[in-house]
Amino acid sequence: MPEVLDFTSTQIKNASIQFMDGNTQQPGEKFGCMGTLESETETRQKTKNCEGTIEVITIPLYQTVTIGAHIKVNVLKNIFGLSNEGLKAGVRKYGINSKGKKFIFTADEIDEFGDVKKLIAYPNCSTLTGLSVSIDNDADEAAYIELEFRASPDESGEFYYDAFVDELTDQTVAENWHTEFNRTLIEEVQV
Repeated sequence: MPEVLDFTSTQIKNASIQFMDGNTQQPGEKFGCMGTLESETETRQKTKNCEGTIEVITIPLYQTVTIGAHIKVNVLKNIFGLSNEGLKAGVRKYGINSKGKKFIFTADEIDEFGDVKKLIAYPNCSTLTGLSVSIDNDADEAAYIELEFRASPDESGEFYYDAFVDELTDQTVAENWHTEFNRTLIEEVQV
């Protein structure tokens, strides 16, 4: 497979979310219609002062990911912990006892110029914000719901993975990325 040397992100599509029910990973489901994705890494620095020369090491801690999207109802329910416990069918509640589920977030990052697709994954996520609603009767376009979540390190210390589809030699990685992403899927098997 040829190595991808040039990539310009122009679209984010095909987002999926895999919720954790306790310690059990649920199969991936469609997240909704993506609009925007931004991520920023939080870091800490260690310094060493040796005879007037300062050396700095930057250590990544986690990423804060912000998404603007039209998110599916079931996804919102699980992210924010909406429930109907103790209520009549069809009624949901959200309040001080609401607890969202942890999740794995995956998506396709597209380069339309080079016709290249990159798969991305955040393997250990939880929401950083509460449920918020914005409705504007005068708007010409339906507003995206904005979601901010923390991508924390997984059991291997990683909080972000990506793969160019054109570089994959094992196509099961691409086939299962959005439905059952985990370390077993992407780890090289030692023979």
